[in-house]
Amino acid sequence: MSPADPPGVVPSPNVWGSPDVYELENLAVDRGGRIEAAMAAVRGWDGADVLDVGCGTGFHLPRFAAAARSVTGVEPHPPLLRRALERVRGLPGVRVLHGAAGALPLPDASVDVAHARWAYFFGPGCEPGLAELDRVVRPGGAAFVVDNDATRSTFGGWFSTALPGYDQAAVDRFFARRGWACERLDVAWEFERREDLEAVVRIEFTPALAARFLAAHEGLRVDYAVVLRHRRW
Repeated sequence: MSPADPPGVVPSPNVWGSPDVYELENLAVDRGGRIEAAMAAVRGWDGADVLDVGCGTGFHLPRFAAAARSVTGVEPHPPLLRRALERVRGLPGVRVLHGAAGALPLPDASVDVAHARWAYFFGPGCEPGLAELDRVVRPGGAAFVVDNDATRSTFGGWFSTALPGYDQAAVDRFFARRGWACERLDVAWEFERREDLEAVVRIEFTPALAARFLAAHEGLRVDYAVVLRHRRW
């Protein structure tokens, strides 16, 4: 029997509905590696046991595997799980497990570095996932959550227009109260073809908003502000 989405999983319409287009987005964002560099400055993953929560199609798993001792991807959505398994087939020390952030299929104190990028951790409501990180991250380890910064950048403006009720300050306070530090980074989408940029915008926003944003934005680059949240154990 094929696995089903675990209870309580929050759907991700962009990657769930259009994984091939989302791959273009993964390839385009942060080509300079600023996010990974900022993470490594807090806690590197050379020789570490790494967990990628909500790993999707497994895009980041081979990148971590280049330096880590072991890499585990956890993904709740079966079609993405299958893609991730295929991506890492034959890579030593890398596995992909079916599971959700609020019930990680890992033993206690088994992870040195945990990573979640645009996956589940959006403030109030993600407490079960944060509790699971408390359980699985070893002393001396660290967890990272990469999220959008709705307060600035072209993409941040698009995001806040699409979700006018999103309260960036409230989300920041939520994490700060739980001991998470916050670093704001400026990255970008950088595409090689205009049609790829347009396809990605269309999976991220409603048809009306996508058409509006694209009509007002020329070129192949979109400046993009992110929040890197991190906590040490």
